[in-house]
Amino acid sequence: MNFTRRNFLSGSAVAGAAMTLPLAGCTAPYGSKSSYLTPILRPQNQNVVTWWMDVVLQQIRDQRVPPPRAAYNLAAPTAAGFLAANAILGAYDEPFGIGSAPVGADPEVAYGVAFATAASEMFQQPFVGERDKFKAKFAESEAKSLGIQWGRKVGLHILKMRTRDGSQPSKVNFYLNRYNRRKDALRWTPTGPFYSAKPGPAFNSFSRPLFPGHGQIKPWTMGNTANFRVAPFHDPASPEFAEEFDMVRRMGGSKSNIRTPEQSEIALFWEDGPWGITPPGHFMLIAIQVLQNRNLSFIEWARAMALMGMTQADASINAWDNKYHHDVIRPETAIRHRAGKFGNVDPRVARQSGWKSYIPTPEFPAYTSGHSTFGAAAAEMTATLLGTDHVSFSHESPDQVLWPQLRGLTRHWTSLSQAAEENGMSRIYGGVHWMTDHKAAMMSGIAISRHAHANFFRPRV
Repeated sequence: MNFTRRNFLSGSAVAGAAMTLPLAGCTAPYGSKSSYLTPILRPQNQNVVTWWMDVVLQQIRDQRVPPPRAAYNLAAPTAAGFLAANAILGAYDEPFGIGSAPVGADPEVAYGVAFATAASEMFQQPFVGERDKFKAKFAESEAKSLGIQWGRKVGLHILKMRTRDGSQPSKVNFYLNRYNRRKDALRWTPTGPFYSAKPGPAFNSFSRPLFPGHGQIKPWTMGNTANFRVAPFHDPASPEFAEEFDMVRRMGGSKSNIRTPEQSEIALFWEDGPWGITPPGHFMLIAIQVLQNRNLSFIEWARAMALMGMTQADASINAWDNKYHHDVIRPETAIRHRAGKFGNVDPRVARQSGWKSYIPTPEFPAYTSGHSTFGAAAAEMTATLLGTDHVSFSHESPDQVLWPQLRGLTRHWTSLSQAAEENGMSRIYGGVHWMTDHKAAMMSGIAISRHAHANFFRPRV
């Protein structure tokens, strides 16, 4: 199949598919086409944890939450749910000082109420119907009442703990002197005018940078963010930069004659843009898909999703800290406008004013890749929880509204790291990242997850 970034504009199927999406707050039930878990989770493997995960994954889609904020929003609900249940069951250590749970409280009820309490704040959505439906699953009893009370207490505790974590200013798309700007030719500027389609994907022309303060949010597991910051980007006059410039110019352009059909497919498959689950949500979905085969207990499920949620949030903080600390230009801007200012003697570093990236170029700096950070962190954590990286799985794109070319197309992987690598390379095939953006981000994501697993929620002996 010949994939291009424009060939779906003539079809009305995109608009028609978009009309089938549920309104925010109206969670589609498992079994429906709008449920993310329907294609990947067997009915007998549904549980309290996966039920609430489907709720928030659908919220990410329905509210069109951008990737870094989606990752941030996943941490508090998953952590609150786990901590509420764990305080009752006492299976794992935790550093957040939750305290003792009331004797006899139902841990599953506590999980759901704590999760919903935190999610309501993260998504600014009361989840009234979802809460009522969840609580109706449990017969009236003292254990249920105690679970409700305890779950709410823990959820509020987590929200209070994160009240001054720096997340609110990150919603504002102004620099506000949080990071110093570069002074050389690598300095990021908006690419524009951006490719756009209705209903999407689209970026406003010359849009302000996305969330310049997000990298200064207090991490969940990393400690000092600067400890996970990557090395500086290439000197733009170096041979290394010339190689990367030439590679993305030839492979990532809308009219590339060296990108293979499969590489084009990969670029679209992992795009995970607006109107969708986003990269953090996609990898949470993958974790659920492969973990279901391990017969996890309820508290093991809760712990797994909490570790995944917290490390996805930290991956977003790490990537956005790197992006605005290093302040590196996107390939499309470099190729179309800035090539002659790099002082690079390699003749391949030449301006090509008509060049356009195959997929839309995002409105924020390049280095490092958020996609690669999310994927590496998630794959590493999932592999650690499974005890192996070598797991075969496959699925269709979770969101096919933006790219109807993907309908009915299934991709297959034989390891989690293979999926993460493919996800990161999709941004090179799509022309929106330098290779170094991907490689550095993969190392960061792996380091974040290894640190989190070694230091958080260890089994009690």
